[in-house]
Amino acid sequence: MHGAEAMEQDRCRARLRAIMSSPTESAVHPRRFHAESLVHIHRHLLASLRAGPVTIEVPDPDLGRGCYPGERVGPSGALLHRPLRSWCDLAEGLACRLLTPRAVDATHIALTFERLGPEATWHAGGQADEAVSLQERYGAASAFARLRKLEDAGFLLPWLEALGRIRLPESGRVLDLGVNRGDELAAFSWLEEAPDVRFVGVDHSASAIEEARARFPDARHRFVVADLNALPEDLGRFHLVVSVGTLQSPGVDDHALLRRLVQEHLEPRSALLLGFPNSRFRDGEVVYGARVRNLREPDLSLLVKDLSFYRRYLHQHGFRTFLGGKYDLLLTAVRGASD
Repeated sequence: MHGAEAMEQDRCRARLRAIMSSPTESAVHPRRFHAESLVHIHRHLLASLRAGPVTIEVPDPDLGRGCYPGERVGPSGALLHRPLRSWCDLAEGLACRLLTPRAVDATHIALTFERLGPEATWHAGGQADEAVSLQERYGAASAFARLRKLEDAGFLLPWLEALGRIRLPESGRVLDLGVNRGDELAAFSWLEEAPDVRFVGVDHSASAIEEARARFPDARHRFVVADLNALPEDLGRFHLVVSVGTLQSPGVDDHALLRRLVQEHLEPRSALLLGFPNSRFRDGEVVYGARVRNLREPDLSLLVKDLSFYRRYLHQHGFRTFLGGKYDLLLTAVRGASD
């Protein structure tokens, strides 16, 4: 097992042991809330989290099914309703993990907030393993290999929706740049009308490509180890180009790559599906919002700038664009009969 992956798994096991064997004082004597404002609860959590995980008792969200946040619910309307989603958002804003809620009595549940650990090593500013080459930073033995983004509804549902917007011809060709082990390619078979197409996947990680070849051994799939700045000349043209979270990678000249794709590798009737990271992973949890090096808080300005360039360039070359997604913003561009 690779060093970075082993360290992260050790931290997970240590945290589980701590949760099971050493309840905090706040977990033994939790603060109980009834109709206090969310600002009041937020301040309490901010102050208490300095000492460790915090448990609070709040009105059961199920008492207010169909109600808006802040409406009165419960016996004599003595409780303020907040849906479970609001508590999840609060935990994320506090850089916390929200543990599974536990019932306390007929009106209240217990919520435990636990501070998240450091960001994943593959993010900008993360503590990458210096013994690993740049080509294998996302390889089969890396910490990144633990990630299964399409097992998270925030990634899966927008991805399936974007794929469903694209119509591919029979025996069409699909190019995936930054394919890694091929998770996005597997999603094509999950569509109600799965297209009969051929796939080419490109990645600079030899170990990830080896894993993809083992996963998709049939003749419809071809995988190539290559740098995105120097794509093989024999790739040919495609009806769809897919790339998720790769074009913005350090060292990739994404503007030049986009121009080359449109001019040299796309059919006249074609589409692109490009994913722009709008999240980061921290201690196993996905956290909304893009972040750049040397900034602690999310900053969407560079993401907006990139999207503006891509949309403007694609419009100039006859594409219609659609923007969706959540943790990955998905830019779908279609041209010709795909409209």
